[in-house]
Amino acid sequence: MAVRQSRARRGDGAPGGSRARGRTKARGGTKAWPRGKARGATALASLLVLGGVPYGMDTASAAPPPQPPPQFSQEDVDRAVEAVDGIVERGMDRTGVPGVAVAVVHKDRVVHLEGYGKRHVGQEAPVDPDTVFQLASLSKPLASTVVAGAVGDKIVDWDEPVTEHLPGFALKDPWVTDHVTVADLFSHRGGLPDHAGDLLEDLGYDRDYILEHLRLEPLTPFRASYAYTNFGLTAAGQAVADAAGTTWEKLSEDLLYKPAGMDATSSRFSDYEGANNKAFGHVREGGTDSGDLADWEARYVRDADAQAPAGGTSSSARDLSRWLRLQLANGELDGDRVIAADPLERTHVPEIVSQPPPAPAGRTGFYGLGWNVSYDDLGRLRLSHTGAFALGAHTNVTMLPGEQLGIVVLTNGAPVGLADAVALDFFDTAQHGKPTEDWLDLAAGIYEREEDELRSPTDYSEPPDDASDARADSTYTGTYANPYYGPLRVTETGGELTLRLGPRPMTFRLTHYDGDTFFFETVGENATGPSGVTFKGDEDGRATSVTIEALDRNGLGTFRRP
Repeated sequence: MAVRQSRARRGDGAPGGSRARGRTKARGGTKAWPRGKARGATALASLLVLGGVPYGMDTASAAPPPQPPPQFSQEDVDRAVEAVDGIVERGMDRTGVPGVAVAVVHKDRVVHLEGYGKRHVGQEAPVDPDTVFQLASLSKPLASTVVAGAVGDKIVDWDEPVTEHLPGFALKDPWVTDHVTVADLFSHRGGLPDHAGDLLEDLGYDRDYILEHLRLEPLTPFRASYAYTNFGLTAAGQAVADAAGTTWEKLSEDLLYKPAGMDATSSRFSDYEGANNKAFGHVREGGTDSGDLADWEARYVRDADAQAPAGGTSSSARDLSRWLRLQLANGELDGDRVIAADPLERTHVPEIVSQPPPAPAGRTGFYGLGWNVSYDDLGRLRLSHTGAFALGAHTNVTMLPGEQLGIVVLTNGAPVGLADAVALDFFDTAQHGKPTEDWLDLAAGIYEREEDELRSPTDYSEPPDDASDARADSTYTGTYANPYYGPLRVTETGGELTLRLGPRPMTFRLTHYDGDTFFFETVGENATGPSGVTFKGDEDGRATSVTIEALDRNGLGTFRRP
């Protein structure tokens, strides 16, 4: 089957449904709200586990169970490949996502490689197979491929403690610090809370600062609990790079990108930023749910260097088709051994339960080393990962190694379900002749619910009817300290209070809500709408502490006067 080259596609779009947000009024301060599921990784695990017999592993290093004979005929695969154009075009019409690129590999051949739509809304440059996209968390299975190469080269072992190569690294429990391994952190079972460190990144802190301050995060049971953590995985990647005597960015080039001929792939933001043929990130203007392309805008630039192993890679569909071939050939590419087979195969084995079955007859979801791992009704291994930046990227990779079949979907829009739906529709079409569900609607609903769950339960736009006045501005102004987030300074200018936080620092205008509670609008990748800011205490007419609701999910958001 011939490889398809790029062509532009504009989605005119059909309007989507609106979503309502109900909020409650609150008095006397704010409380933290749940962090929610992991954006771009496990939030869609329930969709990607499409039935299956879960594999009960005896040891973390056990080999995957033998795969059944291939179930897809060549006709099945051809039918699914022929359907890709229509699947993508309909999805773009429904969502308005500006640009998409897709690569499909079957039996070591690239059978579909095409770009659709525009790199940037309002500009004519089309997406093609060489357009570079930010991958977000699709970086994780690439990173585990890099580490598998390091294991094969005897630089490290998957089961070596991280502190052997990153001596300054520590977690809250000294025993866990001494025993947590590269594999533990690549499988999100080290005990760190969900998305630990991400809010520090939003405030502008660099990788060194964030990794150093993970020691203050509360821990859940070691190797017995799963929580998705970009900076836990980043710490493991940094340890491997330190063991090799180089940077993570250079290690990735040396062990994977260059040997695999992935010339457009990089783990440096500056390389993405400097690429001439790149897809710009887009968000929906004003939060609209319309599928009109005009409702998307390239508003933000996401620099993910701080978490490069976990989310900072950029690549093209063409490069990722080469990586898919390498994955499906267990480390070989064009007759050359690029990555050792055994450590790469280890990445495909379940390490921890990531999603327990929702019902007795349900399917268990696992996480391996940088991969979501599941088994379908026929016992076939399914490997997948989603990537998502709320600031403008959504990606998906899904493979059935036993069928020697894989797909990569890259988009330049904030997550609305399109990348996941294209992959799910593709495999449904191969298996059943057509999609068995409206996967786009289901995936979009998951992202919408996740966004709503992350918002404060307090509706700050409507103060209580009996709201009390704030005290004098001088009660609140001054400097407060926090061992995790650093210093916070509250100042008054022209009758308005502002909050300054972070290394740059960032400035937020405070709006009064009720009594000693104010609020501000959060920004960045993990923005969740308005956040409460509650001052407490009284010493010589001054507040003694302040708690920021959006920063207090793990109990670390209280700042105190020195």
